[in-house]
Amino acid sequence: MRAWIQGSVLYIHEDDAPTYRKTGGMVRNSYFWALKSIAARARRDRPWEFEAEIWPALQRMLISFWESGYLGLSEVQLSFRADQPIPESLRLVSTYLDPSTDTEDREN
Repeated sequence: MRAWIQGSVLYIHEDDAPTYRKTGGMVRNSYFWALKSIAARARRDRPWEFEAEIWPALQRMLISFWESGYLGLSEVQLSFRADQPIPESLRLVSTYLDPSTDTEDREN
């Protein structure tokens, strides 16, 4: 999931945030509701926002869903641009984007 930090808010790109589907799988829909429940803002057409206080909980949640075996690594891993420092509280679930695949400009 493409992610970035501005101030003390983590943003997850809206195209990479989980989606809810009425006929979707139970784990994927549970993942959607779990992340939505701890997000400061989670709208379909905007980046999802997570405040710094909950980053440790977010990391534990992402690890838990990944360990379930039902979600792929790309669905639970936060991908940052190379110029964005990764906070310690998110390091276990984060990586850096390959610069050749990060073509989207952000306002940060």
